[in-house]
Amino acid sequence: MTLMFITNDPALAAHAVASGVDRLFVDLESLGKDARQGHLDTHRAAHTPEDVAALRRALPAAEIMARVNPMHEGSAAEVEAVIGAGADGVMLPMFTTAGEVTRFLDLVRGRARTTLLLETPQALARVDEILAERARIDEIHVGLNDLHLGLGLDFMFEALSGGLVEYLAGKIRAAGVRLGIGGIARVGEGAVPAELVIGEHVRLGSEMAILSRTFHQRSASVDDLRARLDLGEEVRKVRACVAAFRSGSAEALEENRERFREAVGRVVAARRGGRA
Repeated sequence: MTLMFITNDPALAAHAVASGVDRLFVDLESLGKDARQGHLDTHRAAHTPEDVAALRRALPAAEIMARVNPMHEGSAAEVEAVIGAGADGVMLPMFTTAGEVTRFLDLVRGRARTTLLLETPQALARVDEILAERARIDEIHVGLNDLHLGLGLDFMFEALSGGLVEYLAGKIRAAGVRLGIGGIARVGEGAVPAELVIGEHVRLGSEMAILSRTFHQRSASVDDLRARLDLGEEVRKVRACVAAFRSGSAEALEENRERFREAVGRVVAARRGGRA
């Protein structure tokens, strides 16, 4: 499974790569994000194309992906800037139509890996139209934070436990496009234990996950990170969990699915109870 780490700090990026992280994630997205996710603990500090260049200089062999802003009047310049700075891949967030996807793919023009962050109800409903471009789409990552907000759900994992992500996963994998889903916490932690989430990744054929802010406890520097956790050990735990599920039985995955659904149900019930 490709594990992604969001950072624009070269030292922290080098430590992440040395700890077994597969992909560095530079995040330029800022348009509309505070309005959508201001109440959530998600990454909202916009990075820049210069951050991509800095990571590339520091880590010439590392895999670097840049998330750009949703399609807007500056998209052409933004895509050119991150590719010119050395990004191996470009991610498009918050698209709602197949036309936006086509324009994005036209801007990239095969010069970098293309990842679509599918996170709007409109994109969910139009997934067949979007997958008509399957030949030019390398990956689709299902974004649970914005998707659950757009659907008016109480908890980001409801879309996963309720079958919507399974529907998308089937469409995406049938089209021959690589699938990723949301982010993960450390094994043994999370409102829903991360191992239950990882089991769902394996059951649905997901091959990518973002290491969440809770995974590295919002560490802003290497010293901060080392004081909080052994990143290499935590990455190894994730990989061991993935391997155990992949080598297990279909029955074990179904049992995990039920435990996952029960855990999500408890969180949702608690949140609804708090509003009663």
